[in-house]
Amino acid sequence: MQARNRTLSEWYSMIKSSQIKLPRFQRFEAWDRHRICSLNEMVIHNLPLGITLVLEVGDQEKFVSRFLNTAPEKEDGRIFEHLLDGQQRLTALWRTFHNNYENETYFIYLKEFDRYVGDTDREDLSVFCRSRYLKKDDRYPLWYRYPLWCDSPSQCLERGMIPADLLRPEDIQKYINNWIDDATKPLEPDGGKEELIPFFEFKKRVSDRIVDIRSTVANYNLPYLSLPSHTDKTVALKVFINMNTNSKPLSTYDIIVAEVESAMEKSIHDLEADINKYYPEVIKYSPLSDQILTTSALLQGNLPNQRGAWDMDKRLMVENWDTMAKGLHRMASFLKDQGIYDEQRLPTNAVLAVIAALYAYIPESGDKMGQDELLLKKYLWYAFFTERYENSAASHAFVDFNALKRIITGECKQDGSNYGIEDVPIFSEQTLAEVEELITAEWPKRATIRGRGVLAVACRLGAQDFETGNKLNNDNIQKRHYHHIYPDALLKEAGINSFLAMNCALIDDKTNWDIGRKDPKQYLMDRYKWTSETIVSERLQSHLIPIKELETGGYENLSDPEKNIKLAADFKAFIHKRAELVFKAVKLLAEGRQLNASEICREQT
Repeated sequence: MQARNRTLSEWYSMIKSSQIKLPRFQRFEAWDRHRICSLNEMVIHNLPLGITLVLEVGDQEKFVSRFLNTAPEKEDGRIFEHLLDGQQRLTALWRTFHNNYENETYFIYLKEFDRYVGDTDREDLSVFCRSRYLKKDDRYPLWYRYPLWCDSPSQCLERGMIPADLLRPEDIQKYINNWIDDATKPLEPDGGKEELIPFFEFKKRVSDRIVDIRSTVANYNLPYLSLPSHTDKTVALKVFINMNTNSKPLSTYDIIVAEVESAMEKSIHDLEADINKYYPEVIKYSPLSDQILTTSALLQGNLPNQRGAWDMDKRLMVENWDTMAKGLHRMASFLKDQGIYDEQRLPTNAVLAVIAALYAYIPESGDKMGQDELLLKKYLWYAFFTERYENSAASHAFVDFNALKRIITGECKQDGSNYGIEDVPIFSEQTLAEVEELITAEWPKRATIRGRGVLAVACRLGAQDFETGNKLNNDNIQKRHYHHIYPDALLKEAGINSFLAMNCALIDDKTNWDIGRKDPKQYLMDRYKWTSETIVSERLQSHLIPIKELETGGYENLSDPEKNIKLAADFKAFIHKRAELVFKAVKLLAEGRQLNASEICREQT
């Protein structure tokens, strides 16, 4: 096995020419946008990544193989290597530099070109991901990919956003020049030389920044280990397994534990054990070590991330321990009251430290507590249904925490007025997800904020089981299954993606099994026989499931083409209607109001 260097440009060229393939046994593309952003930031800052592993291919491929997702598939080309480890990294880089993700677009943020500079916590030369969704224009029978500014060079530039595909490590200079021309065109002056000179200087600055970043990307070294082509198939597979299972470096928490032990002769592990003993519900939401570090960092005025943890005063961390622990306990109780029972159903863990640290300033009873917790409720649902924590989550959480803290503590501005909700960026700079965005929300079992947010609304309503009517609660959450309202098997036959948040409901495992692949009309009729339409309606409404759009069915006597057309239309109508109901509920939650499922469904009929 040999260790070698290879630039990203060389990797890119090999993928483009179909010289690299994946063994079929590898899992498919799995990284979420957070990991993709983090990866790209490592590259543009020229920071090292892990070692990649390849198996050289001789006269014959040892494994059945496939191409990287969206890479060219030149079947007649020569395959030189099988990628054993590193497919997630290389796939993410390939797709980012083509910006070919269906539901998001990636940018490089350059603060010097941001005309608004409203998001002051966003770091220069950082990677930004913007969710995309299809929406029909009311004036024309056309669908557009929103937000529209993502495809407008001038609107991108005024936000300081450079599309990631401009960094693609190949000869695309003409494409780059055209983009710069379009981006700066609205700024081009009508006057003479005195006005033109600053304009062309600005244009050159834009070009120079892009050139510099492109150079970093193209020359970025992604080292790899190479197994020779004569390596036995079983040996190559064993190396692959070991590389993916045996590595476990020391964490930030491990190092801080050692530092505290050395400096203060205090055992963090003993203190941690007390939290587990007295506040066992805290561990349900995230690894306890992560919560301890991020909350402690915020209480000291540091970012709730690894950097903030490093910068903490370790003695002060121990002194604040009881305050931090009680904050975690109250945070867990608050989330439970909001229908968020565990980490698997939590849309974003960025809220944990913010809420826990804020409880240091919230009384334990009385009207003031009620007022402050109303603010927390609004914050929570804005966090779930805006893009605030899709990127730079720690920085955004830090800014929001400080703004919320000013309101809770009654801090005054220089003019003597109190800080209000309009001074909190998550409220003032963000808008709630629209219906069209909710429609595209992914399957909640995946770690996506919007998809889990949709499920969180149903959890907040006490989502009843379809058969028993049992309400979802803290005790039975682990027994619930992610159910396809329109069965996956039924939709798959028609080539329709069933894994959407709007097609998901948490129900008992037995109920899920009983329904199987029955079409919705059929299993609704089954339910009516055992109870009544009124009771079934109440149970489904607790999930914000529209009954009328679920009663269509009738596919059994149709030909396959007829069935597929009708099924696609029925499913589309159902998804849209349910998204409207969820949107209504989200607006109420974001206002801090109570929910009533039957009223929401009745108002939308």
